[in-house]
Amino acid sequence: MGGASQIDVEQLARVRLALEASWSRATSYGGVWDEDNPALGQCYPTARVVQHFFPALEVARGTVWTGVSSEMHFWNVLDGEHPQVVDLTWQQFPAGSVVTSYEILDRDGFGDSQPTIERCRILLGDVLRQLAGCIRSARSEHAVDVTCSGSAPAG
Repeated sequence: MGGASQIDVEQLARVRLALEASWSRATSYGGVWDEDNPALGQCYPTARVVQHFFPALEVARGTVWTGVSSEMHFWNVLDGEHPQVVDLTWQQFPAGSVVTSYEILDRDGFGDSQPTIERCRILLGDVLRQLAGCIRSARSEHAVDVTCSGSAPAG
């Protein structure tokens, strides 16, 4: 598990912007969609897309206590002596929520259902289009370093 000891935070920031611009009802678990909480239901496909861009990251599955109920949640972990957590959908939970248990999933045995595979496929495609829009915008402005600040352009 794992391999790299560092995460490229600039690349992670670009991927995060692209993810946030790509979340939709089609990528959300059970089709839940809340304009005020767009991360709701996006944790699993988001963790898989993050793993696509950062292969050293593992997917973790855990239980989050919200103060009212226990909810299943997925995020990424750079496993090792000092694990690093990358959770780009934590904001879906209310303040004070805590992880009560978790496990690192076997990347060779996710066993995703067809609807889950489709949600991940849609999200990855939308993120790739968002990132391509960033690259096109940067190239058209003759920029050397490809960065997207603010919201990612529509792709």
